[in-house]
Amino acid sequence: MQELATLQAEVGEWRELEHKAREMDELLEMTEAEQDTTLIDEIARETSLIERNLANLRRGLMFSGEHDRRDAIMTISAGAGGTESQDWAEMLLRMYLRWAERRGFEAEVIDRTEGEEAGVKSVTLEIRGHHVYGNLRSERGVHRLVRLSPFDNQHRRQTSFAMVEVIPDVANEINIEINPDDLQMDVFRAAGHGGQNVQKNSTAVRITHVPSGIVVSCQNERSQLQNRERAMAVLKSRLYDLEYQKQEAERAALRGEHVSAGWGNQIRSYVLHPYRMVKDLRTEWETGNTTAVLDGELDELIDAYLRQMVGRTEA
Repeated sequence: MQELATLQAEVGEWRELEHKAREMDELLEMTEAEQDTTLIDEIARETSLIERNLANLRRGLMFSGEHDRRDAIMTISAGAGGTESQDWAEMLLRMYLRWAERRGFEAEVIDRTEGEEAGVKSVTLEIRGHHVYGNLRSERGVHRLVRLSPFDNQHRRQTSFAMVEVIPDVANEINIEINPDDLQMDVFRAAGHGGQNVQKNSTAVRITHVPSGIVVSCQNERSQLQNRERAMAVLKSRLYDLEYQKQEAERAALRGEHVSAGWGNQIRSYVLHPYRMVKDLRTEWETGNTTAVLDGELDELIDAYLRQMVGRTEA
């Protein structure tokens, strides 16, 4: 019923836009016939609005993936390089939180492991909104940063890496059975920023799915039961995505396509020295306005990827 309501709303938007366009066309014909120029400015404003709405609706047509309408679970993990990469992972976290805020999406950090000196070793967040996964599937892969190190007294140039994983939140929509004997659960005290424990009781939960090796944690909720339920929801989504990616890899191999995964799958470079540039290695889209991108202005990057993926099978 929810999907039906969503589809009906989308059809309604197209029909409403069509109705407005016809109204403006008729009004323009009447204005030209009567040689009345008093409405020209109003017609121009309405036409501009119709064009913007049409562009937004056309963008929606690029969301052709099976799970594009769903919410997303994102995990950012620092690569090798210690503090440099951990700081880069936190910069990416800020970038995606700013992007979600700009788009009016809800974002919530559910697990965070602080770095030794700065940044984060890993962080998992849930982002909820319209076509969130459809947007963020463009971000899966390795992100590379080149800059003068703020942690080096000699300010030498450093290259840092971080992995971004994005999966659709399907836990409440798809029935996934998990054998309790396959799970190992550990509890610990939730930690605040800087690593200090903020709760006296062990409410945070870490669940390991032994057969797959998948580990998920949640420490955002106040009770151990709530954290366990949320961690299980993330685990179900991860298991579903793991199986889906295996099937996609098999289909890609049969089609003769190159299949890359893991740390070899570098998707984007962010260069802050000796010049400034963000370049997506898949679409060749680039910009010198690195400040805007790192401040969450990602829509052009995402749109370039979506245009490239139109008509292709994607998770």
